[in-house]
Amino acid sequence: MNLRYLTVGLLLGPILFLSAVSCTFLESDTEIFQFAAFYDLSNRDSFVQVTNTSSSAVRVHVQVFNVDNNCNENNFYDNLTGNDTHVYNLKDIQTNDGNPSGIVLPGGAYGVVVITAVDITDNSADALQNSLISNFRVIGSNGVEYRANSQGAAASFTPDDEEAEDIFFNYNQDGGIVLSDIIGFTLSDVGDPLFEPGPVEVVAADILTSYLAVDVDILDLNENIFSCRNVIFACTDQDNPLLEELLAEVGVASVASFEYGINNAIPHTMGGELLCPGNNIAEGIVRLRPIESGDEGDNVGFGLYVGLNNGDGRGSMDAHWVSNLFLDNNLISPDGI
Repeated sequence: MNLRYLTVGLLLGPILFLSAVSCTFLESDTEIFQFAAFYDLSNRDSFVQVTNTSSSAVRVHVQVFNVDNNCNENNFYDNLTGNDTHVYNLKDIQTNDGNPSGIVLPGGAYGVVVITAVDITDNSADALQNSLISNFRVIGSNGVEYRANSQGAAASFTPDDEEAEDIFFNYNQDGGIVLSDIIGFTLSDVGDPLFEPGPVEVVAADILTSYLAVDVDILDLNENIFSCRNVIFACTDQDNPLLEELLAEVGVASVASFEYGINNAIPHTMGGELLCPGNNIAEGIVRLRPIESGDEGDNVGFGLYVGLNNGDGRGSMDAHWVSNLFLDNNLISPDGI
């Protein structure tokens, strides 16, 4: 059975984060060259908006990964004139000039849309790397609506060690929050137009190499640490034929998924896997300690969208992006808090 959403919501309160990289962490509306947005068509409408903030024409590569179909990728190129904005309706994806994109997603599709600036008419690497902003919006059939700014990697960074530090987010039940959606995905071969346009074929569909395994803990308001379990974030659901192979290959976790609930106090919206089963802490901090990644090299990013909702139309979403997280030949040894 493929567990999916009943309602979708968003996080109340700020997300806390650390990474292994000394770099510029972008505000959510900072112009960069590449974004990743979440979409969901299971009884929902989803829209991804992209804006060319430069005065020059920009060519973009749009990649759509569908978790519901073994993370299959569809893609096309599009053109934005100077200071142009376009909205992609994921149920009817059209290019900026109004023509069909060639992608028709089935009902129930969900996953990630990656938009990358690959060319600009002024032929400037600096202009290219600072050319786009993006946001996404999901509207549920029961009136639930949420929106967030799409996240992406900084175009430049300076690694200062080879150990990834912990990733944190906080949560609570204020406003009657009872449900959660924790969405995580790894992208490899991200380009870096600071030096050159770089690869435009971002990889997410190969779940055997595009994943992040983490050790999960929950900290309560008294700073007590409750050990949970190891989980894998990957572009997969429980019906993926490669799931068992992924679990066997990684060998540090018994579960892999694109999305999770937090714990028994704030479970997944459709009864899916939990980060911390058996735990009932209603307010605290989730700590994700990276254990292993599927990719070597420095062109890897991990995106996290964290949502909480009350199941009745109220919620908020926060997001986090870690650039160049995986630095030590796939193996990461965090120092802890």
